[in-house]
Amino acid sequence: MAKLARCIVAYAPHDGSFELRIPGLTASRSSRINTECAHALRLPSLCLIAQGAKTVIVGEEVYEYDASRMLVFSVALPVAAQVTQASYSEPYLALRLDLDPHKIAELVLKVYPRGVPPVEERSGVYVAPIDASIVNATTRLMGCLAQPGDVELLAPLVVDEILIRLLRSPIGVRVAQMGFAESSVERVAKAISWLRANFSQPMKVEELAELVHMSASSFHEHFKSVTSMSPLQYQKVLRLQEARRLMLSAMMDAGSASQRVGYLSASQFSREYSRFFGSAPTKDIARLRQDTRAWA
Repeated sequence: MAKLARCIVAYAPHDGSFELRIPGLTASRSSRINTECAHALRLPSLCLIAQGAKTVIVGEEVYEYDASRMLVFSVALPVAAQVTQASYSEPYLALRLDLDPHKIAELVLKVYPRGVPPVEERSGVYVAPIDASIVNATTRLMGCLAQPGDVELLAPLVVDEILIRLLRSPIGVRVAQMGFAESSVERVAKAISWLRANFSQPMKVEELAELVHMSASSFHEHFKSVTSMSPLQYQKVLRLQEARRLMLSAMMDAGSASQRVGYLSASQFSREYSRFFGSAPTKDIARLRQDTRAWA
């Protein structure tokens, strides 16, 4: 893990997130803990912390992980996250590897040639003890960045190794569900894809259930089990996160941003935004801009 931490430091020279030359691989560094949650949409991914600790909130569920535990997102989820252990002398250092469901499906056939064992648990997030073989493979993956040609020739092979080792880990059967056609996780992922593409549009749970070939009651149960949110709650969080992004990055006012993400009532938008982010839109964005200038 110390060797992996040194690799991350080499490609994350200061605080922030860095997309590396290996597709889907991102390094993160933070020299301070977060006093407030950072909100983001997290795609299916494997997350490893080489140094420090982090808390991730998904709906009503709270997940904590550090250098002794790895975390996997099996579907795209809006999250609130806080770095809980970091300092200038020992910064938080982490890697995120995006997971391709199609690649997972391809490797599942090799890892489970007789079929994937049945699993009752349905979740969009899994935390498991760190696997030394995965850490070693990830360190070698980072090593590919230093050698000409290795990113194109060897990195894909090492990524496959990481995924195979993940599928063979204690949470492997659960991870396999994301690539298993017609599993409850795969169906929820399909519904999530529709919501992400159409979050500003009116949504009826019955129609979304029909899209993934489930009854409305079964779909609602499975969706809540996987995401810790109802479909309507999920849509609302996507809308609020996008509105915040539009106001912060595109300099859009609250009224325009609320309309862009699908709100018909400005007062309803303000109420839900304040409840979710802790302060009214204008005040929240002013604070975020001030924080950005203070740390620029």
